[in-house]
Amino acid sequence: MPSLVVVVGNPAPKSRTRTIAEELGRRIASSTGAAQLPTIELADHTEEIFRRPSERLDPLLERLASAEYAVIASPTYKASYTGLLKGFLDRYGAGGLAGVTAFPVFTIGTPAHALAVEFTLRPLLVELGASLPLSGLAFETSRFEERSTLLDEWIEREAWAIPRR
Repeated sequence: MPSLVVVVGNPAPKSRTRTIAEELGRRIASSTGAAQLPTIELADHTEEIFRRPSERLDPLLERLASAEYAVIASPTYKASYTGLLKGFLDRYGAGGLAGVTAFPVFTIGTPAHALAVEFTLRPLLVELGASLPLSGLAFETSRFEERSTLLDEWIEREAWAIPRR
């Protein structure tokens, strides 16, 4: 059975970014038949991001690299992803996520950052070898209470390109 993992790069635990990413992950898992694995909450590992090797991070890196699908989420910081997410993903070499179909997600505070997910996180994931068949999701946090409807609309709009294994 294929698997899906959510990675959350918000330095604040149990964030709106995590909620959005997990809810999107459930929709993608339902659409693809993938089993949703436990979320990788990087806020729980801030002290280890730059420690190598790391007994706690190494299994998480393997979980992501071996998943068929991954939702990679970050709040927008200075029109980009967080340093926490970058530090985690930098532990992979070029091609380290080959075979993973990734869905990049940014939570944004303003529509001015709507393209940041495409211009910052997408190139990083491509460099790591991930496949990105869909547009990234830029989710305005001011619309958090509407998330169910907005995520359903995104899935409906993008469903034609969600790969099924």
